[in-house]
Amino acid sequence: MAYLISALLFYLIILPISWLPFSLLYGLSDILFFIFYYLFPYRRKIVLQNLRSSFPEKTEEEIKKIEKKFYLHFCDVLLETIKLFSASQSDIEKRIQLVNAGLLNEYFVKGKSLVLVTGHYANWEWPAVTLTSHSRHRGTGIYQRLSSRFFDNKLRQTRARFGMELMSTREVADFFESHRNQLCAYGFINDQSPSDPKKGHWITFLNQPTCMLTGAERYAVKYNYPVLYGAITRVKRGHYRIEYIPVSDSPATEKPFAITEKCAKINESLIGCGRIGGGSIFQQTNLLFRSEEQEKK
Repeated sequence: MAYLISALLFYLIILPISWLPFSLLYGLSDILFFIFYYLFPYRRKIVLQNLRSSFPEKTEEEIKKIEKKFYLHFCDVLLETIKLFSASQSDIEKRIQLVNAGLLNEYFVKGKSLVLVTGHYANWEWPAVTLTSHSRHRGTGIYQRLSSRFFDNKLRQTRARFGMELMSTREVADFFESHRNQLCAYGFINDQSPSDPKKGHWITFLNQPTCMLTGAERYAVKYNYPVLYGAITRVKRGHYRIEYIPVSDSPATEKPFAITEKCAKINESLIGCGRIGGGSIFQQTNLLFRSEEQEKK
């Protein structure tokens, strides 16, 4: 029954939304913003609390402006993700600016697989599916399996259209081992809370104790695969930029948690309008929605 309900939801609502031209898609996003921000506030107390804790130097008026921008951006990303169910690769590529993408092919020529790290910042989905168009590596992405079998299958099928192969967190170890003789680019998102905080690495991130996933570092160290950070920023509505930033060419020689901390610093500088790309906190999704209870669970 759950499978049938999911199928009806997809074919009657989600897929037709994905067929909308971009102009109408963003019009719908504005309507969703009004609903999530004004009519039925979605986790606004948590978002405000995280913004105040992250930027204690900002005034309440500044915090409110950031909060509003965040919800506008959140609705955009939600619908942009739905757009992937029907969009062509060329449609998406037109909206992604690539910076130093040739760096990936330099590693390919050297015969090296890569670990690519990013965060839930800007739109991480669109640049991910363009990976196979600008890299000769076998593109793979690690994700948390969805509870809905229907939507889990749809997610895999959709990414496969673009040449991206998804593996659940349960499959990562076996995949790395069975493909160690192939040149792969393994995509990790490292700003999620670990299911067991004891297995993560605690750092101070945006003025708050934060537990980071360490999977990208563990596999990079085990196989000594170079690590690059995919710094994604929003250029304007519906248009994004990705720059590949070297993190470590020899992970096996790094101190414990050094790679995880370097990646967190890049993410933090993006969020704080810092050195890279001129980003802003409103483009972050995962960390702003994260509650204290989720962090400690």
